[in-house]
Amino acid sequence: MLALIAQPAGLLPAREQMALSLGWHIILAAFGVAFPAMIFVVHRRGLKGDAVALRLAKRWGKVAAVLFAIGAVSGTVLSFEMGLLWPGLMGRFGDVLGLPFAFEGLSFFIEAIFLGIYLYGWDRLPPRVHLWCLAPMMAAGVFGTYCVISVNAWMNMPSGFTLTSSGAVTDVHPWRAMFNGHAFLQFAHMWVGAYMLVGFTVAAVYAAGMLRGRRDAHHRLGLSVPLAFASVAAVIQPIIGHILGMALGTIEPTKLAAFELATSTEQPAPLRIGGLLIHGQARGYLAIPRWGSFIARGSFNKPVVGLDRFPADDLPPVNTTHVAFQSMVGIGSLLAVAVVVYWAARWRGHDLAVHRWALGCLVLSGPLAILALESGWVATEVGRQPWTVYGVLRTTQAAGDNPGLWWVFSGVAIVYLGMTVGAFVVLRSMARRWRAGEEDLPSPYGPAPEEEAATR
Repeated sequence: MLALIAQPAGLLPAREQMALSLGWHIILAAFGVAFPAMIFVVHRRGLKGDAVALRLAKRWGKVAAVLFAIGAVSGTVLSFEMGLLWPGLMGRFGDVLGLPFAFEGLSFFIEAIFLGIYLYGWDRLPPRVHLWCLAPMMAAGVFGTYCVISVNAWMNMPSGFTLTSSGAVTDVHPWRAMFNGHAFLQFAHMWVGAYMLVGFTVAAVYAAGMLRGRRDAHHRLGLSVPLAFASVAAVIQPIIGHILGMALGTIEPTKLAAFELATSTEQPAPLRIGGLLIHGQARGYLAIPRWGSFIARGSFNKPVVGLDRFPADDLPPVNTTHVAFQSMVGIGSLLAVAVVVYWAARWRGHDLAVHRWALGCLVLSGPLAILALESGWVATEVGRQPWTVYGVLRTTQAAGDNPGLWWVFSGVAIVYLGMTVGAFVVLRSMARRWRAGEEDLPSPYGPAPEEEAATR
């Protein structure tokens, strides 16, 4: 702990602020990626004559607008933080990373423009034109996510530049950096994870309403559509994660060793469930023979390189990395099994959503999906330490020497707390007024409808 505080002075506040900002923003970013597709499905169903679906699309569009507005603030904060908190990274590699950040900004504007058109277009645009306004939003969300994730993938597997003997960055190829070999799989992992988070979270909201006795068509549709998206994503995600994980043995072997809690090289390696590294020894785990080799290397007999093969200064915080990774995998596996059971029962004619225990599980699925995504992000970021750019730039070199960043961190924390409270109050107010029958949500301070009509 003292080592973290010592040098440089801006390192610890930069880490704390980045963790807060990314951990908060990633939830809203997931909604920007996945929610437009769910709105598209219910809107399209509404155009076929389902009034409940059309009303649901209209409500979800307004919820998306609230979340997008808040996400725009947190995303803007993040863009400034990159240069402020990590001058050693952006000052040295700005030419390499400028392209994906520029495209991400462009995607943001496209998404904002078409969200505005979609909200304004109700009763104004032709139905199908209005529906397809969601398509640019979906595309912009996906491409913007790829741009951001490609930067993170580059930090895990740097490419597209040459370092001189003096450490200068030359021969820069931004396209090669943006489309580095690790980017697509890491993007796919995040993209599918976004559908899990949004699908389970929205389904959890309607499951909570059904637990309170609101078992109407609106709540049944509001539960089933996002749950269908989340179910497909939950089943696909372990496959993507497995393929992605198999590359770690060559790309980031220290992260893999921390994931597996492998203190020494083993062939074949067991899968360790649970456990912690205590005084250099792995303790308190359940070992399943050979499965560690299969999950990490795709073979039941290949070795997993242990932590003892690397200098102690190059190792990440093992316990944090291991626990975060196992939390992500454990929760993801639990959700995948749960949705398979749910849909298998429904296929056999048993609707589990009529049971309170099943609705209770669905309510829990939302927070669990959020926890899984956050754990995955922690495993990715903490597992890369002590490097900001793996093997090239240490985090101590990327941070600045400004102790005043603690004040900035305090200000950002207050802003995020205010946005959290504001979002909760606004969304809760919208839900109450919708339940009271106020579909168009008139302004609470504007002229009354009868006064407005009298002035025309």
